[in-house]
Amino acid sequence: MLNSTPAEPAVQVLTRWRDGGGTWRVLVRSDTHVTVALLTCTEEEVERCTWPIDPRLLALLS
Repeated sequence: MLNSTPAEPAVQVLTRWRDGGGTWRVLVRSDTHVTVALLTCTEEEVERCTWPIDPRLLALLS
């Protein structure tokens, strides 16, 4: 499972995913959380992650 833990914030998960050649797609963005689909380089969904809203995360997703 790729959901972040307190030791690994969402920004680190997404950066590591991108550095490994993957992409992501925002599926849900609300006032309290964001759900992101982690995709392979061929756009196949591998995992969905949901995180609480964080300004650094929103900056990365914009």
